[in-house]
Amino acid sequence: MEYLRIQGGRRLAGRVRVDGSKNAALPLLAAALLTDQPITLHNVPALTDIKNMLSLLRELGVEVIGESGTVTLRSVDENQVHTRYEIVRSMRASINVLGPMLARRRRAVIAMPGGCAFGERPIDLHLRGMQALGASISLESGDMSVTAPQLKGATIFLGGPNGSTVLGTANVMCAATLAKGTTIIECAACEPEVVDLAHMLIKMGAKIRGAGSARIVIEGVESLGGAEYTVMPDRIVAGTYAVAAAVTNGDVIIDDFPIDCMLAVIDRFQHIGVIVEQLDPYQDTMHATVRVTSTRLLKPTQITTQPHPGFPTDLQAQFMTLLCFAHGNSVITEKIYAERFLHVAELTRMGANLQRFGPTVVVSGGTQLKGAPVMASDLRASASLVLAGLAAEGVTTISQIEYLDRGYHRLESTLNALGASIERLTGEAIVETVAGSGAQMLESKSARTPSPTLSLARG
Repeated sequence: MEYLRIQGGRRLAGRVRVDGSKNAALPLLAAALLTDQPITLHNVPALTDIKNMLSLLRELGVEVIGESGTVTLRSVDENQVHTRYEIVRSMRASINVLGPMLARRRRAVIAMPGGCAFGERPIDLHLRGMQALGASISLESGDMSVTAPQLKGATIFLGGPNGSTVLGTANVMCAATLAKGTTIIECAACEPEVVDLAHMLIKMGAKIRGAGSARIVIEGVESLGGAEYTVMPDRIVAGTYAVAAAVTNGDVIIDDFPIDCMLAVIDRFQHIGVIVEQLDPYQDTMHATVRVTSTRLLKPTQITTQPHPGFPTDLQAQFMTLLCFAHGNSVITEKIYAERFLHVAELTRMGANLQRFGPTVVVSGGTQLKGAPVMASDLRASASLVLAGLAAEGVTTISQIEYLDRGYHRLESTLNALGASIERLTGEAIVETVAGSGAQMLESKSARTPSPTLSLARG
């Protein structure tokens, strides 16, 4: 098992590029199941979730060339329809193969997917969408067997208790491309990753209009062909880099920053006192170059996570860390996943003043965080702990970083290039590090030596 050891108090400065979007790449990879022609994707990030998806596609009869960057896929064996639990248990996005496989192969046997453990995320809307298109569903040895000799277009409402479903919208949209007739998805997810998928499907020959709005209309076609496509930049990674610059009072230039789909995030940055400046106003706003700095005194704010174009739930944990350094009380309300607060206990171990009331957390900011051993519990929570460690006084060690690797490619290397001090260690090394850092902290306290992190203090 690997861990991260972070020496806090380093101001970040330099330049970094945002990788391709994980949440966009996964359904794009699954869309290769819709055709027997080659699909070539560029800007595919090097992540464990991507690796797992490629392993799954290989088991489903897809030839794969490349692991990241440029990846070419071609479906060569359409008799394979079973997604085994051993592969899908670690990645909820494996459900993305349901719609494409059902549309092209007429059958899919799906093990219930896994992923981050921050609350129940059922797939009933996915199955409801497939049923509306004419599929029959049965339970076989713990797997969902979904079959349809011929999918037929339908009007489908995909709203759920927490709003629209992103992966459900992607699944139904893929399935409807080869259905007979017209499909209307009402209360469709508006996320940019859904738009990215629609753009590639259109390049493959699909007839789709309305992607990015709450109503998507798909005219079914007989078949789809191959395509070459570039994955959009990852808006969550972009937001994480920006928070890293802000919590360290840094000065960072970020390339491929997708401003156009981050307006709610930039709005909150402005309220807090984080400056996101586009350096070239004539650039494509999905691939902008921005400079991130911050005012000396960060201000509290209110954040409510919502479906796009609202504030993304995947940046809630990172902004909670940022607001620990704002002077005053901030309020964060989670409207997408009410239990997505596993990072609260770990940030509290580092000295954060957080009070949870159901789906809401009150952040009383302005206190200096202290380095401590903490444990990651999900992908975005792990990122929030890395951010906290960057600005904390002393040494922070983070275990269970396999969650981090699902969405960030060697985040420690990227941050170290900007001036951070982060080591990736083995299980044996972490015991010595924790003991050593504790001794150093006691020695520093007894000697009354000022911490280097004090240079980051604001106000």
